[in-house]
Amino acid sequence: MSAPVGVGIIGAGVISDTYLENLTSFPDVEVLVVGDMIADRARAKAEQYGVPAWGTADDVLAHPDVQVVVNLTIPAVHVEVSAAAIAAGKHVWTEKPLGLDRDSTARLIADAAAAGLRIGSAPDTILGPGFQSAKRAIRDGIVGEPLFAQASFQTPGPDLWHPGPQFLFARGAGPLLDMGPYYVSALVSLFGPVDRVAAIGSRPRPRRRIHTGPAAGELFDVEVPTTMQLILSFEGGQQAQALFSFDSALERAGVLEVHGTEGSIFLPDPNHFEGEISRIEPLGVLLDHVRPEQERIAVAQEGVAVGRGLGLLDMVRAIAEDRPHVATGELGYHVLDVLLSAEESAAGAGFVTVESTLTAPVPVVPREMDPFARTL
Repeated sequence: MSAPVGVGIIGAGVISDTYLENLTSFPDVEVLVVGDMIADRARAKAEQYGVPAWGTADDVLAHPDVQVVVNLTIPAVHVEVSAAAIAAGKHVWTEKPLGLDRDSTARLIADAAAAGLRIGSAPDTILGPGFQSAKRAIRDGIVGEPLFAQASFQTPGPDLWHPGPQFLFARGAGPLLDMGPYYVSALVSLFGPVDRVAAIGSRPRPRRRIHTGPAAGELFDVEVPTTMQLILSFEGGQQAQALFSFDSALERAGVLEVHGTEGSIFLPDPNHFEGEISRIEPLGVLLDHVRPEQERIAVAQEGVAVGRGLGLLDMVRAIAEDRPHVATGELGYHVLDVLLSAEESAAGAGFVTVESTLTAPVPVVPREMDPFARTL
């Protein structure tokens, strides 16, 4: 790879703004073209962020200087677009989920490997200084031996604020596949692969109402469970429980806790790149009917905070340095396998064995990583 690495973006929707803002600020990459099925939308984004070319997805794939394609399309076509990029000889960074089924997603990873190309998969929040500072602290023994984790994302639902929320209640989304990747990716990054998962789910309202925008008042069908509760068993012996809900009157997101033999640690919201980290030490002696306050002790966050696009930057640097990148296609596939296994469990399969695994632990990001340094 030469510096700067040529990047093409396919998909000019809302999420493209944060990618374009960050990628156009990294010296190691250069965004050369934006493509979208609505070419005028691609043109608007290209002009807004100073990108020299725009067009359709085919224009991105045909661009001779594009080395990496950023796939920001809807989940239903993630595999199709990523496969086209691999066939065109481009590395791929894709938004979550990597795919919607095991077979086509596994073929995508195999085809990339056969072509000597890399796939990176969101979420890349696990590269942020918030999560990485907590991960390094856990690795260094701040809670002793990690035993179990708790995670929670609960909200009344995106239908209260999103003007077009139907896709968030359709196959491939719901709280499990829309928000689950952030939390499960974080847990796998900490503990390693999941070997078994059990889940229960519910869909209390088969139809929902849009509350904002031009379609306010319209009803739409809910295709997936809107509350899912998971029990995860990891190959390393740790356990976790997780709640993902669009049915909660209480708005509470970003709960991620790890409890160990020597204390507990509260991690930042896994949907964010930075945030507060704190720990609690064991009480030592506990008297009957006496419950003393347990002080939260701050843990320092170290590293440069940016946002989406950090995973792609790590991938292109890893290619140049001939090392593994952090948010790999293998990790994305394993997380997808865990979530699909949870769906199967909730449908009545009991504990489901997760067939995929990881060939190596998820790397730790060095404290000194600087997205704004020229390294290539």
